[in-house]
Amino acid sequence: MIETIDKTNFFERVYDVVRQIPHGRVTSYGAIAKYLGAARSARMVGWAMNASHTMEDVPAHRVVNRKGLLTGKFHFDGTNLMQQLLENEGIKVVENQIVDFEKYFWEPTKRD
Repeated sequence: MIETIDKTNFFERVYDVVRQIPHGRVTSYGAIAKYLGAARSARMVGWAMNASHTMEDVPAHRVVNRKGLLTGKFHFDGTNLMQQLLENEGIKVVENQIVDFEKYFWEPTKRD
């Protein structure tokens, strides 16, 4: 049986999780998908993040790939806006990758 996902509802659920990421922390597309019970839908989380850039209350800059790479940076206005937003929160980024990624990683299931 193929799992179908209501895109609109799924995107809203993604945004609800992203709004909970604490200042100075990041999470991954896959961690959000897993938390929402859609472990194979990390790409769809990415689509939700791409669609969120007009929503000022969704801190999309806090969502990166599983290795801490700023894979969504090209969807932000300005060349380095995503990096600048993260650095403003105290997260160091070198060559589009978060330094000490594990230190800043926020696991949605743990809610710390």
